[in-house]
Amino acid sequence: MSTVTEFELAPAIEALRPQLKAWRRDFHHHAESGWVEFRTASIVAEELERLGYDVSVGREVIDADSRMGVPEPEVLAQALERARDQGAVARWLPALAGGYTGVVANLETGRPGPTLAYRVDLDALDLEESRADDHRPAREGFASRNAGMMHACGHDGHTTIGLGLARLFIELKAQLSGRIKLIFQPAEEGVRGARSMVEAGVLDDVDIFIATHIGTGVPKGTVVCGHNGYLATTKLDVTFTGVPAHAGANPEAGNNALLAAAQAALGLHAIPRHSAGASRINVGVLSAGSGRNVVPGTATLKLETRGETSEIDEEMQRRALAVLRGAAAMQDVEMAYRLAGEARNCEPSPALVDFIHSHIAALPGIDSVIATENRPSGSEDATTMMQRVRERGGLATYMVFGTELAAGHHHQCFDFDEDVLAVAIHTLAHLALQADAPALRRHSEKS
Repeated sequence: MSTVTEFELAPAIEALRPQLKAWRRDFHHHAESGWVEFRTASIVAEELERLGYDVSVGREVIDADSRMGVPEPEVLAQALERARDQGAVARWLPALAGGYTGVVANLETGRPGPTLAYRVDLDALDLEESRADDHRPAREGFASRNAGMMHACGHDGHTTIGLGLARLFIELKAQLSGRIKLIFQPAEEGVRGARSMVEAGVLDDVDIFIATHIGTGVPKGTVVCGHNGYLATTKLDVTFTGVPAHAGANPEAGNNALLAAAQAALGLHAIPRHSAGASRINVGVLSAGSGRNVVPGTATLKLETRGETSEIDEEMQRRALAVLRGAAAMQDVEMAYRLAGEARNCEPSPALVDFIHSHIAALPGIDSVIATENRPSGSEDATTMMQRVRERGGLATYMVFGTELAAGHHHQCFDFDEDVLAVAIHTLAHLALQADAPALRRHSEKS
């Protein structure tokens, strides 16, 4: 491949546009939710290896014991066969089977310098996509073909950005220093996947880490260098187990799991908000009972806590568990819970934010650059990766690329302006060319 200079970067990306559109729409059409991204991950791995990257997949980059919210084995098996039928690259499937759908690619430049990692996510949401005529994916034939799965948060675009960068970095290799690491993370939704990659050691050699998102309410043409509004969060699946009984003949023989769950739901929402920063709690699912004449013997809750800091979230979780145990005791039922997802709070590295802010304003498609955004929003799995990088002395940030949205994130009519893909790729590739700059070395937290 020919070497691309910085001056030629824009036309190189322009030439990529048809492929970016094709990738994005293919991933959107074949949406796969967390831990079942078999087709998506296999296509990513195949392209990366074809380009010449050192590719690791499956258990090489996923710690089995650290995964959260993994579907049941039969669901995984069905999804694997569906992926095979829909054109997955078969030779990668044995390594991905069982829900080990992470992919990591390394590019050694042959010159000394930092390890620069980019993280993008692979998964779709558990959501049925709109089929309305005014929804572009439906109208133009690339709406999700998989029932109950939809790319309604832009991760199809994120995966595309990762592959676009992969192609450019091969052309830019002669101008790069150190190592490039591309991390394709499964199961970001529900903050379930990052911890398993962290525990597998994927982040342990990273000096500079950049995670990205498109949209999130940021206007088209605006780039946020360091989003600092993601809340720490804990996701819990709770089961109450009582004793069923005939509701008419001998109700006193039963121990009502439904009442325990209902009392818990009310008690959880009564937990006071925290004075030290934003805090959240929500019961999203309550399921119980088998019939109107049966004292319910089982009930389940799915809930989450959030906090502006990890400490606030931990306090919310402590109080939530106290409420759950108290509700169980009131009805004399058993309570058990499992961790279904978790992310910690982590602030972007000021030195890296400042560096990015000073280097991207003149790039194509960028009208406005915001250094740091502190608006409280949802939660993000990448903060767990950021935390590991910063703990080990590296620099980390979370960038947001603004774009026009057809509907809000997690909405059945979500869609985005695909021009943002080229803007993000140009910006991130430009930063890779500057990653060994003296300013970053001087401010590195490892010094």
